[in-house]
Amino acid sequence: MTKSKDNAAGVLPPTGAGLIRYFDEDTEGIKISPRTVVISIVAFGIIFIALHIVK
Repeated sequence: MTKSKDNAAGVLPPTGAGLIRYFDEDTEGIKISPRTVVISIVAFGIIFIALHIVK
């Protein structure tokens, strides 16, 4: 079987079952690191627990 130019360039064959390669898409928007998300969730949790205790 011979390789086509599309396969050499990294294009998926049509048997991809409609899956999207998300790493190829670059969107404009806010980029938040996972560490920031975890820290903010923990902080909100602590605030809500403290407000519940004070109430």
